[in-house]
Formats: sequence, C-alpha cells, structure tokens
Amino acid sequence: MSETSPVPGTSTPIRILIVDDHPVVRTGLTGMLQGDRRFEVVGDAVDGLRALVAVQNLDPDVVLMDLRMPRMDGVEATEAIIRQHPRTFVLVLTTYDTDADILKAIEAGATGYLLKDAPREELFSAIVAAAEGKTWLSPTVAFRVITHARKPANETLSTRELDVLARVARGAGNKEIAASLFISEATIKTHLVHIYRKLGVEGRTAAVTVALERGLLKL
Repeated sequence: MSETSPVPGTSTPIRILIVDDHPVVRTGLTGMLQGDRRFEVVGDAVDGLRALVAVQNLDPDVVLMDLRMPRMDGVEATEAIIRQHPRTFVLVLTTYDTDADILKAIEAGATGYLLKDAPREELFSAIVAAAEGKTWLSPTVAFRVITHARKPANETLSTRELDVLARVARGAGNKEIAASLFISEATIKTHLVHIYRKLGVEGRTAAVTVALERGLLKL
C-alpha cells in the first residue's frame, strides 16, 4: 500500500464514488484508489439513477462518472448531482472525447474531464484537484475545448439545424422532415444550405459524416 498521506490540510481521505456500467472498470479503479491513503472508495454504481441514490446515502466528496450508461447517462446524472448536492464534485472519466460529449459534461457542471487511458498519477492529481473544486481537463480535452471556443460562431449548428440533420441521418426526405417539424419544405432546404456552408460540405451524406466525426450527431 502506498505511504502517500491524505491531501495536505485535511485529516481524512477523499471519499470517492465510482459510477461505471462495466464491472471490470469499477473493480480496477477501486483496487487502484484503495492503494493510496489519500483516497477512500465509499461505493460504486452501475448507472446514473443508482448514482443519485448512492450520492444521497454515501455523501462522497468526488464522483468518478462515466458518460455512456443505461437508464440515465453521465451528463444527466452529473447535472442532478450538482443541483442536489453542490458540495459533491463530479470528475468525468470516460473513453469519449468528442466536442459534444465534452461540452455537455462541462455545461452539466462537471469539475473535470479525464480519459480512461490517462496515467495513474494524472488520475490521482485530477481527483485531488476535483476535491478542492478545481477544474482539471486532460490535455486532449483541453485542446478540444480551446479549439471549439475559437471556432467562428457560424460554424456552430443551431438546435433546429441539428434537428433537421438528425432526421437526414435517419434517411428522411425533405417532405418527411418538414412534416415532422411542422415547417415548409422550402424552410428545410434553407436549413440544409446553412448546414452545408457551416460544415464545409456539398451534400447530405457529407454533412452527416462530418457531423458524426465532430460529435454533433449520435446514431
């Protein structure tokens, strides 16, 4: 067992809740963290709904939160935890690093965002930072956030444009999309023109492909 002391200025270890739907991940993280005296794993949960109950019952300092889980995903769970338990901090630990995933998690209130391939010491440092309410972003994530912030406003698709493109991705034609959104076909065509320009493409298939690559759409 590591002889590392708890966080300077504290007399008790950081209480951690692990939320992940993969048992191997939960077991591996628990073993790793319990080997360091700065940390105490107080429990785990397999999805967002169970995470909410666990936070209520266990009062952890930091929640290690996966994003893609059944019943309630990590973004929804993060938002609920931050709203209901403002003294608990959420550190996202996931394999997903698309712009959409990162921004949704940060907007939901996550204190940090780390990828599962991060070195152990980086994870430990991120947990300590999160427990102190400090933001921690892995280098890849930080780069994506900065890049997104530097994009011209006209490269960001509006909510309506995303609605249209999502239906295009599912194979719907203009008439069908117009009917489902209660707008005219002419308006759909206008939205598509704007979408193509913003994404730098010339057709429906290319627009869907680029949107998926950027994490703007999920199938």
